[in-house]
Amino acid sequence: MTDPSIADPPTPYSPRPVAKPAPVAARPAAARTKLLLEGPIFATLLRLAAPNILNLIAFVAVITFDGFFLGKIGTDALAGASLAFPWIMLVLQTTNSGMGAGVSSAVARALGAGHRERADELTFHAFLLALALGATFSTVMPLAAPFLFGWMGGRDKMLIDALLYANAAFGGAVCITVLNLLGNAVRGTGNMSLHAGVLVACVIAHIALAPALMFGYGPLPAMGPAGAGWGLVIPFGVGSLVMIGYLRSSRSIVRLNFVGATPRWAMFADILKVGVPGLINTAITNLSVVVLTGIAGQFGPEAAIGYAMGSRLEYIMQPIAFGIGTAIVAMVGTNWGARQYDRARRIAWTGAITIALVCGTLGLIVAVRPGLWLGLFSDDAEVARLGTSYLRIVGPVYVCFGLGLGLFFVCQGYGRGFAAMTANAVRLFVSAGAGLAAVYWFKLGVTGLFIAIAAGFCVYAALTALAVLRVSPPSDSPAA
Repeated sequence: MTDPSIADPPTPYSPRPVAKPAPVAARPAAARTKLLLEGPIFATLLRLAAPNILNLIAFVAVITFDGFFLGKIGTDALAGASLAFPWIMLVLQTTNSGMGAGVSSAVARALGAGHRERADELTFHAFLLALALGATFSTVMPLAAPFLFGWMGGRDKMLIDALLYANAAFGGAVCITVLNLLGNAVRGTGNMSLHAGVLVACVIAHIALAPALMFGYGPLPAMGPAGAGWGLVIPFGVGSLVMIGYLRSSRSIVRLNFVGATPRWAMFADILKVGVPGLINTAITNLSVVVLTGIAGQFGPEAAIGYAMGSRLEYIMQPIAFGIGTAIVAMVGTNWGARQYDRARRIAWTGAITIALVCGTLGLIVAVRPGLWLGLFSDDAEVARLGTSYLRIVGPVYVCFGLGLGLFFVCQGYGRGFAAMTANAVRLFVSAGAGLAAVYWFKLGVTGLFIAIAAGFCVYAALTALAVLRVSPPSDSPAA
């Protein structure tokens, strides 16, 4: 596994000659940047990560309340939404922690190097990328949805309700992409609270608006499942306007400027070299669950459900890792850009080990007491037996899963996402390949599959650690 960007040549920034910029004294004092460069490492990580817990609460609230209200319409509406929701979550995740991390990393590195005008340009290019991604989702997904949902089992009224929900949500996808990419530009400055607060406000507005649109209220007609989709994109649209307004104000460290700004490939490339691997990594993580569920399903529906219930804990670990990981991206990126390489490395390992310990602790708890988790979902004895087997085999190595997740964010902070993305792909191939061999060659049954999944997590941690250890400062920098 090689990463061609491990030792980047120096690329001093030469801004385009445009209208005379405002003097530095007129810009807000970058106290947050100073905190990232000089603050105590662990305390600063926790301080920056704390607001991101709101993101976890926001996503859980969307999942919970949408299911509750759609269930009131009927079983077909709830089942149809279950077909569309994973794809809507994919839009949210790829722009929040995938491409969004590319924006955050690029802005943080520019500010750390003292190139505030470059950070402004990157913010403008993030806005253009958001428009392009939104247009892509709004065009491709409504065309593909009938085939995707049909392949997933959608039929008749269930398929109609799924399309009503999806077409509304994907039609306004630009509201999601703009909010998340511009929010990550703000995160790159060290301000984690604004984006988290806007997201929570959007979710609260969604919870209030969606049922009114679904069932009708006053002059509002009953829109059925489509109301849930519009109830999501309308608040996100307002949130996007709030984010644009903030980035256009004097309070923001970076500015979203339109006058005199022109697209430049170098700016897009700085975002995409981290954002594209991050986006693909998100897709790989979701694909791995689909593939492994399919392999487990060869032993019957109880085995598939048992694996799914056990592995659902991994969906909880990912937002936890994201909460700390966004702080890692900002701190590592800023210090790397400022050529504080030793401090960047200390931040990297402190953050990654923190995530590993949190995930490892959760894994040990469910390995010892699997009923605490599995009892939330099913009381079927066979599902409980298989889920217990999964957690007792895989739970103790969740520390490796957490380390891999943490080091992925470290790579994004360095501006090298390709190697970490490759490590996650290798994890999928190891888990699926070794799992198939254990099942069909060694005849080890579902236990062999679970052992293969655990091995995949260990490989993931080892490869991401190797990727981080291989990162070196630019050749013209002082000794690290």
